[in-house]
Amino acid sequence: MGYYIFFRGLFRFIFSFFYRWQVIGRQHIPKEGPVILCSNHINNLDPMLLGSGIERQVRFMAKAELFKVPVISFLITQFGAFPVKRGAGDRSAIRTTLKILEEGHVLGIFPEGKRQRSGKLAEGHTGVAMFALKSDAVVIPVAILGPYRLFRPVTIIYGEPIDMTEIRQKKVDSATLKEATELFMHNISNLMEQHKA
Repeated sequence: MGYYIFFRGLFRFIFSFFYRWQVIGRQHIPKEGPVILCSNHINNLDPMLLGSGIERQVRFMAKAELFKVPVISFLITQFGAFPVKRGAGDRSAIRTTLKILEEGHVLGIFPEGKRQRSGKLAEGHTGVAMFALKSDAVVIPVAILGPYRLFRPVTIIYGEPIDMTEIRQKKVDSATLKEATELFMHNISNLMEQHKA
């Protein structure tokens, strides 16, 4: 974790000095046990922001193509990323994700699947719901409010854990996955609305 701590410290400096970042709600992150940070996605810097805001190490999926570029591969691996083949139902990445949660780690995930440069929240994919329902992970909604402009504030809000009790009592099928996904996106939307300028 040595490299991770170094890079997290570096990004904390960058976000503090160049982006005047504000971090809200870190007390909502459990100190141990599996956690899913479920966030909106507006910029390539979002994973670094998401991981820099808390003390626990955060693991991320990253598109497999990035791992073919030597320097980038080293950097993102040290920052907790693992490869996923997008649009291919990557079973290896699914197994890795579930193993990360089974071992009690923190997973950062962006259910929209790609950046929304407009800042508006798009529809979420059901992958995050599958990971949540196939594990005992605590799901934390996260809102990132930009824009990422030099010396302009960027805010990250970690919300209260989402109550999964009722959904986890249901059979895991497409309807349940959709219901859970909509719940996650609703919570993210609420955070964005509550904290917008």
